[in-house]
Amino acid sequence: MTDQSLTIARNAVTSVGVDAASLNRARLHSIDHSVSHRTDDHAVANQKKSGRCWIFAGLNSLRTALMADTKIKDFEFSQAYVHFWDKLEKANYFLVAMSELAERDLDDRTVQHLLANPVEDGGQWGMFVALVEKYGVVPKYAMPETWSSSHTDKLCRDLNSLLRKGALAIREADTPEKVEEVRRSYLAQVYRILVIHLGTPPERFLWQYRDKDKTFHREGEYTPTEFARAVLPADLKDYICVVNDPRNPYEAAYTVEYLGNVIGSPVTYVNAPIEVLKRAAASSIVDGHPVWFGCDTVAHSHAETGVWAADLYQREELYGVELDMDKKERLISGESLMTHAMVLTGVDLPCADCHDSAELPEDLEIRRWRVENSWGDEKADKGFWTMDDSWFEPYVYEVAVHPRYLPEAVVAAAKQEPTVLPAWDPMGALA
Repeated sequence: MTDQSLTIARNAVTSVGVDAASLNRARLHSIDHSVSHRTDDHAVANQKKSGRCWIFAGLNSLRTALMADTKIKDFEFSQAYVHFWDKLEKANYFLVAMSELAERDLDDRTVQHLLANPVEDGGQWGMFVALVEKYGVVPKYAMPETWSSSHTDKLCRDLNSLLRKGALAIREADTPEKVEEVRRSYLAQVYRILVIHLGTPPERFLWQYRDKDKTFHREGEYTPTEFARAVLPADLKDYICVVNDPRNPYEAAYTVEYLGNVIGSPVTYVNAPIEVLKRAAASSIVDGHPVWFGCDTVAHSHAETGVWAADLYQREELYGVELDMDKKERLISGESLMTHAMVLTGVDLPCADCHDSAELPEDLEIRRWRVENSWGDEKADKGFWTMDDSWFEPYVYEVAVHPRYLPEAVVAAAKQEPTVLPAWDPMGALA
């Protein structure tokens, strides 16, 4: 970098910051929000100051079908309800893990990894399905948001403190009976804290609503599991989480040690080339089904306009140094991993008149994606973001799709015994 270009770069960065100085404005303004296929006609939700994006994304991906069936203009499932049971299940999962690892030293890497954040807010698709299968779902009015559900830092702080104390108590218990007594005691205390912060989950509720034609419907009383059976896909547990991890062989199943919430419901996924993830997601959207996905949301994003593109910032040109790494290098160096989950609700394809996934050409060309975020409606296109397709390969890590949209080899791999990765592996990151 010449002295003159160094001076210009320094003046720009010290005046407006590096992101504004390196923003590729021509690229930013070349991306519009329109797409040829979209599944959304509703308002976005808002997770506020909480890390529940994966729960919001899971529930948001399922509400489209319910709104179509009932003709409700806007509907939300209760995120607080699922969040309550996730915290309780994670607490139990942690306490059981601590009993299994009690003979290891406290400075053991796995023990320290689990102690670092016993019940964080984040999660993955498999964890969401496990909760829905066990506890069902309820409308938002049956268990509304509280201050603590929208501002979870203090709840997580206090639960983590309690559970770390429980981990030490488990290590002091000298018989299996005493270990079980400790587990039950601390789980009861966790439940008490959750009720104080989030309220008591409903056992039954009255399902009633007014549709877009202003017709009132009273469907009757439901338990949460009855409601889930009535309104959610019957084959939800058959959905496959497909990841793109270039470190490991494709068409193979994986899991991560001590990754999960509901005991007995392991989190597994199949590794596949990025083209498999893209085609499966596009096919699902063309058929009218939005797609849960996890990504590294911070990289090359412009929050005000709600845009992602791989070349949105020109930091290398600004600094005069090389910064770029490929996806494998970012994963093995800790530069990138999944940090956020959202819903793909639209895709822009040249074949705008394709109305069935079977009509999609083999050499599928994708221009951009429409994304339902859970950060409120003040930015982007009323809260819906736009992802240029160039951003998908480097920063999208996983999608959850029905097996009918996947190649036979990927579906077959999902039935294999998964390879177990260590607890600290980046593919165990929680969105």
